[in-house]
Formats: sequence, structure tokens, C-alpha cells
Amino acid sequence: MNTSFTPAEARHAVDLLASRSLIRLVTEIDDNGAIPPRRLASTLPDLSTHQLRSASDTARTHGLVRVAPGAGLELTDSGMELADLYDALARWARRHSVPAVVCEFSSRIRHVLGLLAPSLTPGSADRPAPLPDAHPISAEAEADLARVRTLLIHWLASNPQVARAESERAA
Repeated sequence: MNTSFTPAEARHAVDLLASRSLIRLVTEIDDNGAIPPRRLASTLPDLSTHQLRSASDTARTHGLVRVAPGAGLELTDSGMELADLYDALARWARRHSVPAVVCEFSSRIRHVLGLLAPSLTPGSADRPAPLPDAHPISAEAEADLARVRTLLIHWLASNPQVARAESERAA
């Protein structure tokens, strides 16, 4: 797939998707169902009020969650697909012990998104790049990473508002 983004769009999309609070919100709803607004803080106690508000506002703005009457915040179709993407990213990272054999779920996702970010822009498509502090990955891991990259690009192509939001505000 040859879809590519400007460096600003790729950076914005990766920054948004790599937000620890957004990862926590999306995966919590995916794992356990809708969260009533008054239960958000007790459901995700490791996030500050500001982080919770920012994550829920961001998720609503980008069409990842909606408020369901009587249920609370629930995932939209795009949000469910993002949860599946997060799972695929984390599975790749766990399988290849990246960034470490043992680490937090959101850290795995953030690391893989960091590996994939450079390959989203023209001139570097199809070439995931190692992070400055990362060890080189095996040929098998790189092939698996290309498959995960395809999933990311498909998701971004289906949800252009995530990559395009920053450039639209600048225009």
C-alpha cells in the first residue's frame, strides 16, 4: 500500500495514537465495555483528571467513542478497530520482546508506533526505522512489522481525521 502522509500528519497521527491515556481509555472500554462518565476516574485511577478529560475529548473528537444514553462512553466502529490495531501492535512487540521482555501494554504500543512513524512519510515508505535507543530487529521481526504497518495504514486511511486534523487547523 502506498498511502503516505506529510511529516506533520504522520507526527500528529502517531502522537495522538501513542497517547498513553488514549490507549488506556480505548483498551479499557474494549476489554470491559462502556464506562459511565461518573466512573471514569475510578475505572482508570492511574490517570489524572486532566488526562481523563483530554483522552475522552480526543476520542470523541476523532470519532473513537460516543456517549451512549444509560451506558456511558462506548467505542464506535473506528474505536473498536483501533483497539484491534493496538492489540496487533502489542502482540508484535511482545513476540519480539520489544522494547523489553517485560513492559507495560501502552509502552509496547508506543514503541511500535515510534518504529512505524518514519515509514508513513514519502521517501521512507515501507522502511520502518529503529528508534535511536533500540537494538536492531531481526529479518523475521521486520517482516512481521511490515504486516503491522499495513494494518496501521489501513486504519489511518479509514480514519483520515486522525492524521489530517493538525494540518486542517493550520490551514
